[in-house]
Amino acid sequence: MRILFISLGCDKNLVDTEVMLGMLASRGYQMTDDENEADIIVVNTCCFIHDAKEESIQNILEMAEYKKGGRLKALIVTGCLAQRYRQEVLEEIPEVDAVLGTASYDKILETIDQVLGGGTAVTMADVDILPQVETKRLVTTGGHFAYLKIAEGCDKHCTYCIIPKIRGSFRSVPMETLLDEARYLAEGGVKELILVAQETTLYGRDLYGRKMLPELLRELCKIEGIRWIRILYCYPEEITDELIKVMKEEKKICHYVDLPIQHANDEILKRMGRRTTKQELKDIIFKLRREIPDICIRTTLITGFPGETSRQHEELLEFVEEMEFDRLGVFTYSPEEDTPAASMPGQVEEEIKEERQAELMELQQEIAFGQAERMTGREVLVMIEGKIADENAYVGRTYRDAPNVDGLIFVNTEEELMSGDFARVQVSGAVDYDLIGGIVS
Repeated sequence: MRILFISLGCDKNLVDTEVMLGMLASRGYQMTDDENEADIIVVNTCCFIHDAKEESIQNILEMAEYKKGGRLKALIVTGCLAQRYRQEVLEEIPEVDAVLGTASYDKILETIDQVLGGGTAVTMADVDILPQVETKRLVTTGGHFAYLKIAEGCDKHCTYCIIPKIRGSFRSVPMETLLDEARYLAEGGVKELILVAQETTLYGRDLYGRKMLPELLRELCKIEGIRWIRILYCYPEEITDELIKVMKEEKKICHYVDLPIQHANDEILKRMGRRTTKQELKDIIFKLRREIPDICIRTTLITGFPGETSRQHEELLEFVEEMEFDRLGVFTYSPEEDTPAASMPGQVEEEIKEERQAELMELQQEIAFGQAERMTGREVLVMIEGKIADENAYVGRTYRDAPNVDGLIFVNTEEELMSGDFARVQVSGAVDYDLIGGIVS
């Protein structure tokens, strides 16, 4: 039996995919990336915003076409879209044989058995449970870096976000489980661990009565073979002095933090259900830069939130100009059904949202290009990602670059390097968001 997996959405969803792949591989299923060869296709979906929902539906519809050819025996839909729209998926796309919710991915083997036996399966566990899987996951990120999902769900209930309803309440993975998984990944050649969750900074509070991310980081730093540890999805109000201290003291922890702030106007932040004010955001950013001078700060913003005025947009522009974030992404507000923001008055026209997004990105482009130029002459440690065909050059990432969202560095050298190797590189220039450099002798 050959199985094709399509994993959509965030890196947290990718970890669920890798867990399912590990379970399937342990049963003897073979993996394929050719739809025409697949006996079973699994689409692990996302529905965080409208575009993600549309992408998920389109992928399901495309895969449904292969049911008509005869070879494909099972089409299974998992993940967030399956959790939220399970009945609609089964009714409107009859080619789908089974749906698994976000807390049911550990039932993938039983579901396949049921479908191959002629049944249709709807498997929906309580979204507040934490699936338990003994089988080791199958890493799909190339082997030299991997995501470590340290918690599931969220308790913040931001007014624009559906995640608590489809992913459940915040629940941490026990520390010993995470350390065992990290050791397994390191033994398999992983050199960079990227910690992910809906919110990493609250790790441990539900299990241990207090935030335990600093302790987890110190234990992860002891694992042989791990060179870099990167932390994503840190809510600004939850960053403690203890966490900053660990980042300063532990050499394996990248001086990089993903700090989603969403806006800078106090009224908008309050309507979003965020827990910070503009001044508090400034305070934590200034503190991070004061304590860790070479820190790289990534953030995300939402533009066109209901009721956002042109003046509030200008305030956000001024904030971005003042803060000079190293990395920044901007999303236009997407009204999601069953969220408080979707029914708020003052919904902003799509054209205005896009204009505001473009203004913010144009400003950030100037900031980012300038920062890239200022890297010229610096010596940096680079993780090699791969070789450029027919050239004596490689592509890699610095500590300032998370995979798939940030920039790259192109490294010229006659040396033979492998993906996952680390090299000292002197930056010689920049092209837009990316850097160019050569190996330091």
